[in-house]
Amino acid sequence: MDLSLTTRSEGQYEVIEVTGEIDVYTAPRLRERLIDLVNQGHHYLVVDIEKVEFLDSTGLGVLVGGLKRVRANGGRLVIVCTQERLLKIFRITGLEKVFGIYGSVSDAISAH
Repeated sequence: MDLSLTTRSEGQYEVIEVTGEIDVYTAPRLRERLIDLVNQGHHYLVVDIEKVEFLDSTGLGVLVGGLKRVRANGGRLVIVCTQERLLKIFRITGLEKVFGIYGSVSDAISAH
């Protein structure tokens, strides 16, 4: 399975819709997109992983790296996810306490 990334603006947020698998092979593409957005001055990001079928530790590392990058610029990175199998990964790793995780893009944006 491949990785598809779609980015759109919603207010001050850039929303990155991720489809497919985020693993050791595809995670560098997500990392590049996050870095590009921050370098372009976008420091408020929503990463929508509703259509992600698989997420490994490399993918988690990319998300954590993106979070550190936006926070260093006074920004915010939040996750949209309702899939129990992915939420379990965030719980097991303790990252549900680090990331804001929301059920929809509109919830993520309005929580700011």
